[in-house]
Amino acid sequence: MKTNICDCISKMALTFIFTISSVVAAPIEEMDKTDDSVIEQVVTVGTRVPVSSMSINGSVASLHDDELSLVGHTHIQESLNRLAGININRGNGQEYLPAIRSPVLTGAGGCGGFLMSEDGIPLRAAGFCNINELFEAHTEAADRIEVLRGSGTALYGSNAMHGVVNVVTLDEDAPGVLGFDLDEDGYSRLRFGVNEEVSGQKLGFRATITRDDGYRDSSEVLQEKLSLRHAYMGESFSSTSGLTFVNLNQETAGYITGLDSYRIEDIAKRNPNPEAFRDAKALRVWSKVSTESALGTLLVTPYFRYTDMDFLQHFLPGKPLEENGQRSLGVQFSMLLDPSDRLALTVGVDFEYTSAHLRQTQGSETQGSAFLRATIPSGKQYDYKVNATQFAPFAEIIWDASDALSLTLGSRFEVMRYDYKNQMLSGRTREDGSVCGFGGCRYSRPPSAVNSYDSSSFDLSARYELTDSNIFYLRVASAFRAPQATELYRLQREQEVADLSPEKMKSMEVGVKFEADELSMVFSAFHMAKDNVIFRDTNYNNVSNGKTKHRGFELDLSYELSDNINIAVSGTHVRHKYDNNPAMVRGTNGQNVLIQGNDVDSAPRNFGSARVSFKSGLLNAICELEWMKMGGYYLEPQNLHRYEGHNLLNLRTSWKVNPDVTVYARVNNLADKSYAKRADYTGFTGHRYFPGTLRSVNVGFDIFL
Repeated sequence: MKTNICDCISKMALTFIFTISSVVAAPIEEMDKTDDSVIEQVVTVGTRVPVSSMSINGSVASLHDDELSLVGHTHIQESLNRLAGININRGNGQEYLPAIRSPVLTGAGGCGGFLMSEDGIPLRAAGFCNINELFEAHTEAADRIEVLRGSGTALYGSNAMHGVVNVVTLDEDAPGVLGFDLDEDGYSRLRFGVNEEVSGQKLGFRATITRDDGYRDSSEVLQEKLSLRHAYMGESFSSTSGLTFVNLNQETAGYITGLDSYRIEDIAKRNPNPEAFRDAKALRVWSKVSTESALGTLLVTPYFRYTDMDFLQHFLPGKPLEENGQRSLGVQFSMLLDPSDRLALTVGVDFEYTSAHLRQTQGSETQGSAFLRATIPSGKQYDYKVNATQFAPFAEIIWDASDALSLTLGSRFEVMRYDYKNQMLSGRTREDGSVCGFGGCRYSRPPSAVNSYDSSSFDLSARYELTDSNIFYLRVASAFRAPQATELYRLQREQEVADLSPEKMKSMEVGVKFEADELSMVFSAFHMAKDNVIFRDTNYNNVSNGKTKHRGFELDLSYELSDNINIAVSGTHVRHKYDNNPAMVRGTNGQNVLIQGNDVDSAPRNFGSARVSFKSGLLNAICELEWMKMGGYYLEPQNLHRYEGHNLLNLRTSWKVNPDVTVYARVNNLADKSYAKRADYTGFTGHRYFPGTLRSVNVGFDIFL
């Protein structure tokens, strides 16, 4: 019965969408339309203050509220992957693995290559990232999502290696809204927002409640998000404050196994791990205070951050439960100086204190071989606390050498200090101190210790204005990340101390930005070399002697073919490869496998999207057809197994019924194609996949209050 209903919904939605597109040639006098001038895109991701994206000496892209509303993403991957250089691999529910100008990074510190933030506040403390941390941002109620591809500027420190994502929430001036989305498989989302002005102070509130029964068995998701904004304009200072709270309750579906098993619908919908779950809470409170002085503009941003998460590690033998949490206090100081008409100087310091904990407990005996049963005992396996301090002064100077040429030089110095306290017996014993068979237990707990890491980065760039709308830039930069706490203190087997160094990366980038009445384009070419890459070697030790290289081209282009038709392309061609032979893989003869020159696993060389949108003045509607291309990629460092990639079509429309009501209809995976959202390979399971969802229809509306 469900199939028949879904088919009816699909046909109705397609009929509705093609009816809209059939009148694309209609006049557009009734459409909300600006003049022929280009609408300037303003971002904060590179500077902490609003500036034109054209003035940033680097590759910056953004998704604005109208585009985000059209997509109506049920997962952040659906929006972010519209941009060049970004290849988010969606897992189950709200989980994902990140890639921004990088391979898809995995492992304990895989998230440490990116700085994810909301309203300029990092979602996690620098040494305590989470691979899925973007679900802690209120992206469903964003005014825009900004991305800086490549190394962060001097304003960013640890983790801003491959890219920075900043989610900008709707401000207190945004109109009130009541919205609702409905999809197949029990998906629904309620959106609500209001604003108010009291005694000259502006208040804004946004809430999103999502329920998803899941495409696969036992994969329900319940998620609630809310954001508050407050603005005050005084005679001596002004302030903008915000609060975001997120609650996630997810039943997680694991990988399916078997070569090309994602092609079989019955297998694709199965959940081999119905017991798996993730429960997470996150809270951030911040205030940005700005005041003018004789020296310049002073910006002070204090903030508080809280996270708490429990999840079953169904992917590990014994399926232990992890409980972790953080509490952070931080402040960002920036002074913006203008000593002359051609000079601008920013100096500042970032400070953050974090108290974090992690506990891992296995509730039942391990199943499997005698070796697994003997080396992975039930009971508590890790229990530690870490107090961390981050201190980072920085400076950046911009010199307009001429009317056409601008030079930027920035530098940052950062100290990360971890005070780790082990709350169990040290070593690789059971919880009660008894010794495991086969040489010892799998999990090893280092003794309490203090670890400190000093790192520095620089950013040198030039921008040359060929014309008012055509800019050439060159950028040379370095970036770093300190070892993550889980890499230092969550050890295995005989390793008692992780002797790790900060990962470091040097990069060079050239690019062209062009904006005209009909055409806007950002093209960049880059080369990056990363040292001290942290990974787990063949002896299960966390080590940091890996090297990788990354070279590629990126293109974001939008062209107004006519008043009614727009064509947009986002394309990436890139090669991520191993640049040495770290002991990552052991062959059948027991020797380490040579992988230098191989593609890094989970790193397609080609991916991107193309979109054609149609505007109809008669119906006051927009219709978009999107083609998503995922190139093939290797599944392990030896480059022996491969996923061949896929192509998907999505169809979306929005219809402005009247100034206060907008209706949406979306068909994802229009061709009903079987594909893998993520493909992987291990020596234990063979090929494994997160299967993609077959054709689904989503409808919704917004009522502006």
